Amino acid sequence: MGATPSSPVPARVHVLLAGEAPVGVILRRGPSTQVATLLWNRKTDQFTMGQWFKGTIDERKSDLSPDGKHLIYFAAKYNSRDPMKTWTAISAAPYLKALVLIEGCGTWSSGGLWLTNDSYWCDDFKDVGAMQDSRAFRFDRNFKLQAGLDVYYTRLLRDGWERVRSATRQDKRDIFEKAAGPRWVLRKYNHYSNKHVIGRGSFWSEHELVHPNKEIVLPRPTWSWAEVEGNGVIWVEDGQLMRAEVASDGLGPTTLIRDFNDMSFEAIQAPY
Repeated sequence: MGATPSSPVPARVHVLLAGEAPVGVILRRGPSTQVATLLWNRKTDQFTMGQWFKGTIDERKSDLSPDGKHLIYFAAKYNSRDPMKTWTAISAAPYLKALVLIEGCGTWSSGGLWLTNDSYWCDDFKDVGAMQDSRAFRFDRNFKLQAGLDVYYTRLLRDGWERVRSATRQDKRDIFEKAAGPRWVLRKYNHYSNKHVIGRGSFWSEHELVHPNKEIVLPRPTWSWAEVEGNGVIWVEDGQLMRAEVASDGLGPTTLIRDFNDMSFEAIQAPY
């Protein structure tokens, strides 16, 4: 699978999963400066439309609360005439209307992370505070990211991934692993490059399924996002959200959960 030079570039899709509830938020990007959000009920595979945003939302600097009710996200409008180019906000998932709004101090150190359902960390808060605040949420001044970790890697470790190798000058890939199915491992390669590839940003991921005992490797380079789900895996490929069980001999039949490619901008108001 994958786009050819004559075919449309697939939507870039990332999923934020709640740690304590069967829900997720879809961040669907495409064209490059438009992002749509959707709420995913993982029990029924039903989706609730959130909002469209004309700008960029960085999924690596965003997070969904454990109960799935609130989203913290990093947004940017780099070409805007507005003096505020970047910010972090807390909203009622899957919408984007800010309940808490924190102006960004740049791109490398921004973003937010949920610590509990009502407490969070945001790198920019300690410098500028909140332009708009809410008593429903508390910034944790005592929390600090571990040295060498950003919001995304902290979230991966929190969600059960193990960092098995760090990037080097020769190989700029960080490798994470997570047990998947009967004795299989889902391996995630996180890449960084300032040479942009069509359909990818500076950071992107590839995956493979590995059976260490049988020395079997099933490369899945077109999986842009993947996660373990019960005895199976869920993943994004070419703008589509997919699911399959993991059997002793590899992946079982694949189920298409939803195709996010055929979507276009809509002006939607948040219901609050």
